[in-house]
Amino acid sequence: MNEVLHHIRKAFIDRLNGNITVQSIDVPVFNVVPSNSDFPYVKVYSVSNDEDDLNRSSFNVEAVIRLEVVTRFDYNVGGELQANLITDEILNQIRTRSDGYIDLTAQGWNVYIIQNRGVKYITDNLEDHTFYRAIINITVKAEKI
Repeated sequence: MNEVLHHIRKAFIDRLNGNITVQSIDVPVFNVVPSNSDFPYVKVYSVSNDEDDLNRSSFNVEAVIRLEVVTRFDYNVGGELQANLITDEILNQIRTRSDGYIDLTAQGWNVYIIQNRGVKYITDNLEDHTFYRAIINITVKAEKI
């Protein structure tokens, strides 16, 4: 199998879940957000899985994973600081140097690059709540071993 996204997504969720605490709040991490989930939370989902034809002897892929931080406050109360702090915690744990990369060797993959491809902040003012979101795009390059 040459699709690595589900392995990366699981590794990110496993690394982050239970390890993000901001302003004395434990922030859960999901792939599918339960309907009864409290705020804030982080959603991790797949964007793309493209083959990088670097050599003829192995498969190389460039996978894009998105991590979306979602916070909610009563209308005109709160701010994006909580989303900023959660984003910082995520990037500290995901965007490491090579010795801290996720280990997918048991799944048959060697991760050799993890890059932050940008963070976009969005504010949604609704009638009764304001949502602050940070959308983090992470590129992972891996080789099938």
